[in-house]
Amino acid sequence: MMSLAIDNLGGLWMWGNVPPQNGEPEPRLSFTSIPIPFPVPEFHGQTVLKVACGDEHVVALVGPKVINKDNGYDDYVLYSWGNNHHGQLGLGDKESRARPHIVETFNQNSGLTVYDIACGAHHTALLTYRKETPKGPSICWTFGFGENGQLGHGSTKSSSIPVPVSELSEHAYLVSVDCGLFHTSVVSSEGYVWSWGMERGLGLCPDVNFAEVEAGDDSVPRKISGVSRFRDPVQVSCGAAHTVLVANGGYKLWSWGRGRNGVLGTGNVMDSYVPTLVFWPNELKPDNEQVPEPDAGKSSSTEEIKRLESKLMVMERYASILHGSIFGKPFNEEEDIPYSLRVSGYFDMGKEWGEMLESADKSQLMRLQAFYEDMIGRVKDKVLQRRIQEIMKDCLQSSASKH
Repeated sequence: MMSLAIDNLGGLWMWGNVPPQNGEPEPRLSFTSIPIPFPVPEFHGQTVLKVACGDEHVVALVGPKVINKDNGYDDYVLYSWGNNHHGQLGLGDKESRARPHIVETFNQNSGLTVYDIACGAHHTALLTYRKETPKGPSICWTFGFGENGQLGHGSTKSSSIPVPVSELSEHAYLVSVDCGLFHTSVVSSEGYVWSWGMERGLGLCPDVNFAEVEAGDDSVPRKISGVSRFRDPVQVSCGAAHTVLVANGGYKLWSWGRGRNGVLGTGNVMDSYVPTLVFWPNELKPDNEQVPEPDAGKSSSTEEIKRLESKLMVMERYASILHGSIFGKPFNEEEDIPYSLRVSGYFDMGKEWGEMLESADKSQLMRLQAFYEDMIGRVKDKVLQRRIQEIMKDCLQSSASKH
């Protein structure tokens, strides 16, 4: 219910439904609606690097005016303020703060450097590394509201102090963290994504149809399945009930979660339980990048290559949707192309299908059974509908001929 922005000089601005500016006594805060941006005076003369906000709380990573670039994030301090009914400020209590306070767990003497921050509706997540090992491993910390497992601590308890998410890989360097309303996601430099919180950590709301997967919240990190790993991950970002990953150095988008209104960008409005490729151009070039014009002899070849690339992208998308519908995961050319087809170009469908069933575990077999029972049921319904239409048409024609 609020907006924040960092200007080019490192100043922080706020507007919308914000904490009171008149020094109202804590812990009871009545938020004020301010329709124009105003600067946060506490950070005047300092540099705000990152900021995140939840429904009614804010966290910001703040450093001195002049930053020593050799120190990376080491000179920055974490501040929090706003509503604290669930301990989402990480200050060890549930008293709200109208003004920024340092989160002491990560003060300059902690030996920890905070380098990414995120807020859910009523919880906070951040990433740290030890000052002596800036390239990792990372630690993900969470605090605040935990009723849906969004803290990842193995329970649904809330926490007013930062607590590490212990079930994540101990040796991973985490590139990015973000929060939906009631779920949290991180991605590692190796291309693995973990999520936890509401409805299997996907952020899906309780009214979703879980015909294909088991329902329930995840209170510990769950590695996102469907892709062995994402190449060159850049950032994970969460909407209220869906997640998007930028990968391949910025040239591919994957999305999953709640699909209402087409927010997943996958060509439909269906929920997705596994990562699915977003429709996106294959080539993205900065506006200022000059691309030389091809000469006349190459123009037809260039156009043909572009046409084939576009066709290949559509085919890849179709294979991903179809494979995901049947097997519960997107198509991965490195793993899912049958061996015989890769080696000889010949595909024995019956043989490959039999081998796949032989190697499938019980849950995979049950999922396949449910999928095909549903498909057969739809076919039978359609056949019956058409047969009824034919009978009605015959009856109407017979009746008309009699009169």
